[in-house]
Amino acid sequence: MAVLSDPISDFLTRLKNASRAGNATFTAPFSKQKVEIARILSEEGYIWNYEVKSDGKYPEILVKVKYSDKGAPALTDLKRLSKPGLRRYVGAGEIPRVLNGLGITIVSTSKGVMTGAKASRQNVGGELIAKVW
Repeated sequence: MAVLSDPISDFLTRLKNASRAGNATFTAPFSKQKVEIARILSEEGYIWNYEVKSDGKYPEILVKVKYSDKGAPALTDLKRLSKPGLRRYVGAGEIPRVLNGLGITIVSTSKGVMTGAKASRQNVGGELIAKVW
């Protein structure tokens, strides 16, 4: 297995590739932050569900990708905003809107990982993780 410098980006890329390829599910190595991102994506309707599989040597996250009745993926695209080489932090009033409210921003705050809209309502800023639409 290769050493990854950005495991969150790897998780998001696996999600984007699985949805574009028409795969029903994909797996990724487990981390608490990835589980929180999967929880947000599930709540916002971009994936069906996720579960943590711990039956192997290392725990993994199994994610079920969501598609419409016509086979179009619910996830159009996503972009990683903060990277290991350049972290992006914003205040509560500086959280960007995605496609004028049609997408979501995922933010890691001192109160946990949440959507940008929820962080704005709670008046907390943090590190921008990704924008999803």
